[in-house]
Amino acid sequence: MNRSKQPPVLILHATGTNRDREAAWAVELAGGRPTTLHVNALRENSRRLHGYRMLVLPGGFSYGDDLGAGRLWATDLRWLFQDELARFVEAGKPVLGICNGFQALVKSGWLPGPPAAGAQVTLTRNGSNRFECRWVWLEPNPASPCVFTRQLRERIHCPVAHGEGRFVPRDAAALAQLQARQLVALTYAAADGGPPAYPANPNGSVADIAGICNEQGNVLGLMPHPEDHVIPWQHPRWSRGERGNMGLALFEAGAHYAAGL
Repeated sequence: MNRSKQPPVLILHATGTNRDREAAWAVELAGGRPTTLHVNALRENSRRLHGYRMLVLPGGFSYGDDLGAGRLWATDLRWLFQDELARFVEAGKPVLGICNGFQALVKSGWLPGPPAAGAQVTLTRNGSNRFECRWVWLEPNPASPCVFTRQLRERIHCPVAHGEGRFVPRDAAALAQLQARQLVALTYAAADGGPPAYPANPNGSVADIAGICNEQGNVLGLMPHPEDHVIPWQHPRWSRGERGNMGLALFEAGAHYAAGL
């Protein structure tokens, strides 16, 4: 791709995140131009955010998850960059939060958002009460406004690796609102198409929810790691001839959307 047409993408790194290199590589393969920047550098000059067309919050254990998964990183988003991030989101620029990044977006109120609405959902300890590391299937919702998933034509196969990924709405009304507004962008699915009981739903998420977006559709958070399946030979059964259903499609959709802004 012509460099002038490659959208600049910020991979925001916090102490303890460890999936920034994989996220940057996925962005590059998708046609974006990634830059990894530590959150402290952005704290010094938060206006730097507007030099980018897309923002990725990668997975890991930001600040060691000392006060809970993603909570301290959420504090950065909520208080240190609130105004600049609001401008970024309101401009329609895409934001992708993966695993710990999803936790930070949820706990800062950006998902499902807006932050002024307060906490409507949370991500808490897995139903198995242990760390889950396994491959899962994700079903995109074609009716969702999500810019990352609305063009997907096949399921995504990628791993999860988390101890606090169980998606729980505040109450039945909050779940009904998410479903009515089509903000559930991705759900866990069974390999054979049947109901995704454990381990297909690896954490016990309510309504099998794996990822949600905001009303505008430009902010997506998901617990699984699509950046871990961006080339064919990362498929766990590639040596047996199985391939496809790569997570790269999410990054390609985001980069294509960002390039058009």
